[in-house]
Amino acid sequence: MTNEPNRPQVVAVVGATAAGKSDLGVALALALDGEVVNADSMQLYRGMDIGTAKLTEAERRGVPHRLLDVWDVTETASVAEYQRLARTEIDRLLAEGRTPVLVGGSGLYVRGAIDAMEFPGTDPAVRAALEAELERVGPGELHRRLAAADPAAARAILPSNGRRVVRALEVIEITGRPFTANLPGPESVYDTVQIGVEVPRPELDERIALRVDRMWEAGLVDEVRGLEARGLREGRTASRALGYQQVLAFLAGACTQDEARAETVRATKRFARRQDSWFRRDPRVRWLSGSAPDRAGLAQRAAELLGTVRAEHRPG
Repeated sequence: MTNEPNRPQVVAVVGATAAGKSDLGVALALALDGEVVNADSMQLYRGMDIGTAKLTEAERRGVPHRLLDVWDVTETASVAEYQRLARTEIDRLLAEGRTPVLVGGSGLYVRGAIDAMEFPGTDPAVRAALEAELERVGPGELHRRLAAADPAAARAILPSNGRRVVRALEVIEITGRPFTANLPGPESVYDTVQIGVEVPRPELDERIALRVDRMWEAGLVDEVRGLEARGLREGRTASRALGYQQVLAFLAGACTQDEARAETVRATKRFARRQDSWFRRDPRVRWLSGSAPDRAGLAQRAAELLGTVRAEHRPG
């Protein structure tokens, strides 16, 4: 199969956690003779399986999934490095005449893969000073400073995510501009159709709570304990992942296991709202309902949407 001129080159499935993106991505990859390219920042980490809801081999239904299990938990995530890896996979698939199906809820990673974005470099001295301050005063104080310098960036970054707060402040200091000013407007480098999966907030909250319960039942605490022995606690990015951060606190005696579980639910709900806000700001995303009554037909409606897009692209 070759990429026809009126066929979108890349399909991106986006939205909040627990909305149903992963299953839809598999269905579309099967329908389009494609492969899934992961755009979930935490699924890039080896061994972080239960807490990131990685699909099992059976759930992948034979569809290759790229950019899973790339980094060790001690490595610090880099959007610029992800961009390089993602575009290598996308370009390979396009050269083979196949369809890359990008799946994930990490908004900056999705944009890094499909949009014309260049990420500012780093300044070791500035970074070291900010990280030292983070250790001294905690992420909340730095987040308040970010809110004063760049309110839009502060709204997009969780106050507890010290690594991302430090990065935003570093970029502001290096460039002299707000962090968000360094993110250009949407300018695609691929002919991409973005499909957003939306679920009403009460239903999504229920799904998140159920997902966290299932993660605990599947052995999340044991998974984190094993990763702790491999350096998880020292990993600047992986140790902050939802669920992992809370279980690490439990293992350190900072809270009970029930408290860690409840905080994971609360933090994931907050994160889902931020994900939704991020993707809602992009007018290119075409939204489909993934609510319970509509879930069974979601893949069919997505295929119909892609058919409509192909018709729109067909020369007159």
